[in-house]
Amino acid sequence: MYTKKFLIDLDGVLNKYGKEKFDENYIPEIREGAKEFLKELSKEGELYLFTTRNLKLATKWLIDNKIDKYFKDVTNVKISAYLHIDDRAVCFNGDYKKAIEDIKNFKAYWKNNFI
Repeated sequence: MYTKKFLIDLDGVLNKYGKEKFDENYIPEIREGAKEFLKELSKEGELYLFTTRNLKLATKWLIDNKIDKYFKDVTNVKISAYLHIDDRAVCFNGDYKKAIEDIKNFKAYWKNNFI
């Protein structure tokens, strides 16, 4: 049986990224609702945390926020997955002209809060 894998980005998805100046040694606080989201999604398949941050720091952040139990692994490699959950993505629908338009008009949801 195929187990769905979900690759979930850390910054901007699970934490309050964009509200503070970026610091590679500090991960902002967890977003409201993230724990409930992970609990529900973990019923649908395996969760993998994807981040370009230091993997030990990201793992510690998961443990500190008591959400490590939902993740199978933490990675900085784009693994084969059923779905990628990210705050900075354009979903390609087979139309390159539409993709260019979407890219030109893209704005992260938190962009207005960025310092």
